[in-house]
Amino acid sequence: MSGVDPLFWTSLRLSLEVAFAASLILLLLGIPLAWALAFYRFPLKTLVEAVFLLPLVLPPTVLGFYILLFLGPEGPWRKLTGLSWAFRFEGLVFASVLFSLPFALTAYREAFLSLDRNLLEVARTLGATRAKIWVQVILPLVWPGVLSGSLLAFAHTLGEFGVVLMVGGSIPGKTQMVSIYLYDLVQALRFKDAATASLTLLLLSLSILAVVRWLEAKGRTWRSTTP
Repeated sequence: MSGVDPLFWTSLRLSLEVAFAASLILLLLGIPLAWALAFYRFPLKTLVEAVFLLPLVLPPTVLGFYILLFLGPEGPWRKLTGLSWAFRFEGLVFASVLFSLPFALTAYREAFLSLDRNLLEVARTLGATRAKIWVQVILPLVWPGVLSGSLLAFAHTLGEFGVVLMVGGSIPGKTQMVSIYLYDLVQALRFKDAATASLTLLLLSLSILAVVRWLEAKGRTWRSTTP
């Protein structure tokens, strides 16, 4: 693919970096949050769940607008930290974490709900510490669901348009993610380049989805064969 516009590879690399960073943050934050939502009861739990799932139904440009206000030069984040993340890599990651949170959180929560609680009780009865239960019982059973959720969040971030456009704009080589680059190609009537970029993204997305489905099937097999 030597004839592909070099700016496409720059935009794709930026998108992959943002998606990877956002997925890692979601993994670290989403696992304890999903565990709490799966097994703990607390006041206003339904409202809290609704807030976390709001990006599923909220128009991306609306979410992006509020994030832009929060991260902008006059926003609360600047007053709190002295930093403005609007139109920066950090802002893209922050927005992507919020926008992809429902996808990762739902998958993590379902993975935890599929656990056999009796196994956890047996482990506690045998004197296993909480850390040991997590390492030797919980994570080996839920890792397919957790990984598939992370991959879904990764793919979702990779293809996002509205939120990242609002927060990062379209600065080539700095904040122009691949979805925005593709839009700019169509606006410029460069349909041949747009077709090449679209095909690359199609194959990449299909590969991620195939891995997710394989992990889901592996998780069902793993649980059914676990004594």
